[in-house]
Amino acid sequence: MKPWLRTILLASVVGVSLWFVLLRKSATTDLVVRGNTSTSVNAPQGSSETNNPAPTPTSEKTAPSQSPETSAAEPERTPRAASLEVDSGQQASPEPLPATVLENLRSVFRDYNSRFGGNPVGTNPEITARLNGANPQQVVFLKPEDGMRLNDRGELVDNWGTPYFFHQLSRTEMEIHSAGPDRKMWTADDLVLK
Repeated sequence: MKPWLRTILLASVVGVSLWFVLLRKSATTDLVVRGNTSTSVNAPQGSSETNNPAPTPTSEKTAPSQSPETSAAEPERTPRAASLEVDSGQQASPEPLPATVLENLRSVFRDYNSRFGGNPVGTNPEITARLNGANPQQVVFLKPEDGMRLNDRGELVDNWGTPYFFHQLSRTEMEIHSAGPDRKMWTADDLVLK
């Protein structure tokens, strides 16, 4: 066998293996429930199985509201006045499940990243402002129907009214941390999405 042919075959096998690994990684979610030991839930999207034995809001896992094809599409350009407003406590429709809101928030960061080539950086209010139209193109990425809520300080808050903690893992990856039902960060019921 010719040496150059061996190199091409090896490169093809490595390429197909890498493609398979990346495809499999994108088909799973990384919802983590933190406690004394971290438990990762890597179930396919739409699966109702979790590794969480206690019945919590995360045990009812639902698929994100957007399909992968639509999440890559550009969000609508909305005037600044139509941006997400502070939660007044009155809601006309039922609130999405916490896991669904986290998935929707991950889609928001993916949309921002695809539009601007990276995630917004800063504190919760600074990131929220960027996602809510204070960006170079004044695009509003946050939609109330996706479960996005703000408190009176301009922070994105979870289903229990506690501000999210955003941990920048890289220029394009963001860890989203919710305090969970007890409203205290770094306890066993926290929800984390990478």
